[in-house]
Amino acid sequence: MTLTSTASLHASSAAEATPGKLPKRAALVSFVGSMLEYYDFFIYGTAAALIFPKVFFANVDPSTGTLLALLSFGIGYIARPVGAVILGHFGDRIGRKTVLLFTLVLMGGSTLAIGLLPDAKAIGNAAPVILTLLRLLQGLSAAGEQSGANSLTLEHSANSNRAFFTSWTLSGTQAGAILATLVFIPVSSLPEDQLLSWGWRVPFLLSALVLLVAYLVRRTMPETPVFEDIKGKAQVARFPVVALLRDYWPDVLRVIVCALIATVSTMTAVFQLGYATSKFGVARPTMLWAGVLGNVTALLTQPLWALLADKIGRKPVFIGGVLGCAVLLFPYFMLVTSGNTIAIFAAAMILSGIVYAAPNAIWPSFYAEMFEARVRYSGTAIGTQLGFLVAGFTPLVSASLVGEGQNGWVPVAIFVACCCVISAAAAATARETHTVDIADLGKRRA
Repeated sequence: MTLTSTASLHASSAAEATPGKLPKRAALVSFVGSMLEYYDFFIYGTAAALIFPKVFFANVDPSTGTLLALLSFGIGYIARPVGAVILGHFGDRIGRKTVLLFTLVLMGGSTLAIGLLPDAKAIGNAAPVILTLLRLLQGLSAAGEQSGANSLTLEHSANSNRAFFTSWTLSGTQAGAILATLVFIPVSSLPEDQLLSWGWRVPFLLSALVLLVAYLVRRTMPETPVFEDIKGKAQVARFPVVALLRDYWPDVLRVIVCALIATVSTMTAVFQLGYATSKFGVARPTMLWAGVLGNVTALLTQPLWALLADKIGRKPVFIGGVLGCAVLLFPYFMLVTSGNTIAIFAAAMILSGIVYAAPNAIWPSFYAEMFEARVRYSGTAIGTQLGFLVAGFTPLVSASLVGEGQNGWVPVAIFVACCCVISAAAAATARETHTVDIADLGKRRA
């Protein structure tokens, strides 16, 4: 038996021998941590669309203030590739668990600080500057959260259910979005003066409670057997990013392009929220509830898509969902801009809750399985965060592309649909990995 085969057998046995409750616990830990991270991230997006133009960017005309607020949202994505390199390095060097604890504290502290930040009336231009810096810290944290949680869950799972358990990281993202929106719904109904003075701060201050719960759940989680195995054999890469870019640059590039699918998420969660309310008079609670319904539906459908991917493969589910999004974007915009509440709810549930849920459930396993364990954290973090840059600036790009009149959304739909088609084409070039043993993932070059 070769050395590679011996290592493969050892790691495979370790994965399959993992106690039955540990994969479920890993999924729960990833779910709760991701819920906190993206509760914080999504309340910023909601506030950037509805509140911040009037609170932190009030010294310019309203349209410019909206663009600046959306720019501050996108700036968080600039920090994410930097955070991916730093956090990916330590995640592959010292382990997944330690880095994930750090990301929790960084995200929670940054969000709490935003809730306490004086507005532009109180401290002038310093307010948007500090806000942007705190947004950068949020971006640094988010860069390491999903990739670390994906690696943690994947490496605790058996070969037959990796997509299912890993999908719960993204279900945590949906839960964070739901929680953020549910908190904002009563806040958004406050009288305008109360909303802009103190009401908007409540969701940010409540993040402290979510942080406490997530930290208590995550701190007792053991390191993964796969990482402990390579650490025990002294196979940990000294400079994971160097090894990644030397041996896995095609996969990094593939993940970057596949991650363009995230433009659908930021377009619906941020741009459409402000567009529908300001241009078509849709009530803020209506759009917020539509987001809740879409995400609740995704909580139900994402595990099902992941189970299907464990049976038939990652690629068919991912590509089918991505191309479905490209097609449905156009009826989605037509329904939302109609102003009909039932139509808006149906559009959100179909696009976000069913079709987009397919690639969203699959990418945690699909991307992570392109890399071997010693560079997995770095590979998924750097690849996704570079791809997410486009998603981060999608609300700003969309606001720049949108035209006048009832069909002003058409250029936006075309832009996002093109991103979807490019993402699907990149996914088609990937290796199918659902039947590959966890110890053999990324080893095709050996």
